[in-house]
Amino acid sequence: MPDKAQQPLSTFLLVFGLVFIFGVWPLMMFWPYGWQWQPSQPEYEQMIIGVYATLGVFLVLASREPARHRSLILFTAWSSIAHSGIMAVQAIRDAAERCR
Repeated sequence: MPDKAQQPLSTFLLVFGLVFIFGVWPLMMFWPYGWQWQPSQPEYEQMIIGVYATLGVFLVLASREPARHRSLILFTAWSSIAHSGIMAVQAIRDAAERCR
């Protein structure tokens, strides 16, 4: 069990882990412009669901002892920042990438 100082991080990891496990598929279904390629590509969707669900499982496991899983936590944070930065630049540069 995490100590009191790590409790907020543990909670954050647990919540995001569960979102990654159970939330990606519904987001693809109900917010397709945010999560699906247009036209739809089922292979891409299956791959993304698999990657995020797997990451979610490991985040849930890391929530029990965050200090022991620092590299996983850093990878998750920095790869998410890099991904969102790249997607933002692409959306700004390519009008076809913007929501209609």
